[in-house]
Amino acid sequence: MDAITIKDIARALNLSTSTVSRALRDSYEINPETKRLVIEYAERLNYRPNPIALSLKENRSRVIGVVVPQIANNFFSQAINGIEAIAYNRGYHVIIFQSHESYEREVATVQQAVARKADGLLISLSSGTSDFSYLRQLQEKKLPIVLFDRVSKEIDSPCITADNFGGAFAATEHLIQSGRRRIAHLTIPPHISITQERLAGYRAALEQYDIPYDESLIRYAGFGHNEVEPIVDDLLTLSPDAFFAASDRLAIGCLSALKKRNISIPESVSLIGFTNISVADLLAPPMSTVEQPAQEIGQVAAGRLIDLIEGKQKIPQPGTIRIPTKLIVRASSQLESTLLT
Repeated sequence: MDAITIKDIARALNLSTSTVSRALRDSYEINPETKRLVIEYAERLNYRPNPIALSLKENRSRVIGVVVPQIANNFFSQAINGIEAIAYNRGYHVIIFQSHESYEREVATVQQAVARKADGLLISLSSGTSDFSYLRQLQEKKLPIVLFDRVSKEIDSPCITADNFGGAFAATEHLIQSGRRRIAHLTIPPHISITQERLAGYRAALEQYDIPYDESLIRYAGFGHNEVEPIVDDLLTLSPDAFFAASDRLAIGCLSALKKRNISIPESVSLIGFTNISVADLLAPPMSTVEQPAQEIGQVAAGRLIDLIEGKQKIPQPGTIRIPTKLIVRASSQLESTLLT
């Protein structure tokens, strides 16, 4: 079936094409009843703007470049769903690139997005990124950029993240309130923003309950498949009674390592993660975690970027928007004695 056009809508409703066009743009020049008729007819026939025609008319590609460390990561796949939903509703297409945790690939993919005339960029920084000069150069050329999840204070752009501090505080507090005192924290490379925020929340909860911060219980892992097990072995020599992992990927690695060593969870050691992947409640035992609002982060980031592109926000406001997290308590951290209370 051929795609319906503005001319088709105009002919069917006996209106001019300019009236239909303005009604679809929600112009104040068109009366509400006409807008209603046009929009209802357009929705009924599944009208979608022609991106090529719009790009020629507006001198914009109506394309957003999205750069993430890895699409296979559950958080980023959900965030991309949120980004695409907003972009589609506002007439934009999305091109997705992966940095695979490499600074060099991040720079190369951003250059590809710019070469393809993307109107703006949404970026979650790779673990290898510490030089932000290439982004500053793009900002000097007036390219709208919004950072999400992994962000940096060194870039003067809007940042959209989860409340990593609050989520980590809640997770650690839950473990303390269930009787744990030697809480090991397994996290990702230390220079990443979410690492710092989650570590800060962990430390703040310990401080509030007068538990000394023990740096020997902190371990940093990369993104390899076999890194967690030796770290767990090393931590077990320090007799922890709980593990708080800064991601569910790390938490599942802890779960596997502890079960191999016949360490009962949560009777001997409690475990809690961060993200709330879809299989968390199917594990044995079901895994406690902090729910990270990935889809909402993607939606807010996309909306903010499109507002910048369309000039609805004339000057980028570099502040950070933090979207609330939610603690999900399951059997991996809930002792029977606390279940009864």
